[in-house]
Amino acid sequence: MITIVSGLPRSGTSLMMQMLQAGGLRLQTDNVREADTHNLRGYYEDRRVKALAKENAWLAEADGMALKVVSLLLYNLPSDLEYRVVFMRRNMDEILRSQDKMLADTAPQQAGMDIRLHFERHLQDLAKWLLQQNHIRSMELEFRSVVDAPLDAARSVADFLELQLDLEAMANVVDPSLYRQRQD
Repeated sequence: MITIVSGLPRSGTSLMMQMLQAGGLRLQTDNVREADTHNLRGYYEDRRVKALAKENAWLAEADGMALKVVSLLLYNLPSDLEYRVVFMRRNMDEILRSQDKMLADTAPQQAGMDIRLHFERHLQDLAKWLLQQNHIRSMELEFRSVVDAPLDAARSVADFLELQLDLEAMANVVDPSLYRQRQD
């Protein structure tokens, strides 16, 4: 079984990867994308994920590990493997503000409503698709809930994954000061 951490960009997937690692789960990452001002502790990515639709034989190596897969690429997971998806949700306004801040100097800005509608439609379609996948079990966690009650979140994830994880270590990873685009 492969643990997949997923969600929209800027939804808390890197935090969940940190928590899983602290809890004792090995991660499948390539350590290429380094920490920066937008993700001070790193991104926890494996660039091969971007090409899953064309090349996925390597994915079997991630058995017993956690891998970060942005939600738009979940459709490319091969159906001959079993997955448990921890899906991170976050307030859409927070996601869009965080994304705008991150992309301000590196990419042209897209109209906020266009991205919002695209993301919302994607989440609806993905939820339907996930229900139809026999090889995927999934749970959702709200980013705010993880930050506000990290021990509860750690317990929920460990129960879902049916793994003995170090819950205290997982909870201790969470730093509320890094929740910078919080909508009150």
